[in-house]
Amino acid sequence: MATHLDLEEQEQLDQLKHFWNTYGTLITWVVVLAAGAFLAWTGWQYWQREQAARASALYDELERGAQAGDTARVERALADMKSKFAGTAYAQQGGLLAARVLYEKGNAEASRTALAWVAEHGTDAGYQAVARLRLAGELLETKSYDEALKQLSAGMPKEFEALAADRRGDIYMRQGKREEAKAEYRKAWAAFDPGNEYRRLVEIKLNAVGVDPKSLASAGTASSAKNTP
Repeated sequence: MATHLDLEEQEQLDQLKHFWNTYGTLITWVVVLAAGAFLAWTGWQYWQREQAARASALYDELERGAQAGDTARVERALADMKSKFAGTAYAQQGGLLAARVLYEKGNAEASRTALAWVAEHGTDAGYQAVARLRLAGELLETKSYDEALKQLSAGMPKEFEALAADRRGDIYMRQGKREEAKAEYRKAWAAFDPGNEYRRLVEIKLNAVGVDPKSLASAGTASSAKNTP
């Protein structure tokens, strides 16, 4: 009996050796790759957290500089964020905050530089849209009309399309292009929700160029009725 069991055990051992000789290397590599992937993922998560924490600390520094009105401090903090943490949301937020402070303190050129950086290098479409809208407004003040329109020609998230149309209308008005301005104001008015406060401002602009918003509302209602089965 013992001999029979010994023979069975030896046979199983031989089968196991054969299996390992055939697939052992493959199994080892699978285990090594899985472990490596896990360690890489864990390391990436840790690095991301570290980057976010350090970027947050720099943003706090920029914010303190903004509250103190210290533009040199603001510019230093923003430069560090751009060089070390450009891909983070903190850098984009920092660029917008720095631009506002610099503009308020009379350094419009540095403000436009900060906005242009967010517009070009931002990773969030919303922050990019805000930067382009604000940059177009500042360029409008310097009569750089073509550059302002160029900022607004970039693709914008749907929720910013009305604001972009309104800003284009302002640019065309300053250029004396009244018909183009009317068209953009109409687009803006139609895109804003009826309860949006900004729509009332667009209505004032439409009135100024000789367009009655009530006629637009009537036209929209008629069109909807016509398209209703």
